[in-house]
Amino acid sequence: MTMPRRLFALLTMVLGLVAMAAFPASAQQGDPSFTLVNRSGQVINEIYVSPTREPNWGRDLLGQSTLADGRSFPVRIAPSAGCRQDVRVVYADGRPEERRNQDTCAISEMVFGGAAPRGPSAAPNAGGNPSFNLVNRGRSAIREIYVSSARDDNWGQDRLGQNTLPVGQHLPVQLPQGDCRNDIRIVWMDGRAEERRGVDTCALVNVVFP
Repeated sequence: MTMPRRLFALLTMVLGLVAMAAFPASAQQGDPSFTLVNRSGQVINEIYVSPTREPNWGRDLLGQSTLADGRSFPVRIAPSAGCRQDVRVVYADGRPEERRNQDTCAISEMVFGGAAPRGPSAAPNAGGNPSFNLVNRGRSAIREIYVSSARDDNWGQDRLGQNTLPVGQHLPVQLPQGDCRNDIRIVWMDGRAEERRGVDTCALVNVVFP
């Protein structure tokens, strides 16, 4: 039986619309890469960019370099990472500045002016992301790492488990949102323990031992 031409044309149009709707969303998104511009009046020592859905910041994009005032840094992001990104910089004086849930597909530049925070919003315990990287810059591996809220009476479980943290490596420590004051304890391979109490981990990216 022959299909009428009008019906055939209608089916062809419907199938075309279905194919467009099924086209991968990633192919319809823009490029999340952008240029980070430093107009803060001081050097930026560290830059972190990660998808908003990720709980930790990942590696410092500057590595051993810094970003001088007035200079720019190209941030390359794979399209598969999506458009919504969190961005964090750390200035030479140690002060961090963050931009959360940024649609980087909609911009070509992100400018950091570095104005110091003012008013109640600057309070370190107002809530934020307490996750951080614990960095080993000692002379031996770290065999145990404990992190707990400063309000808790015990250390909880060893975050390394059966592993160790070699010299020069870091461990991403993921913590629940909002509880900024934390106690940190490490044990070196020779059994020496080192503690830091009441650390405001929302105000930093890296905790370096020793």
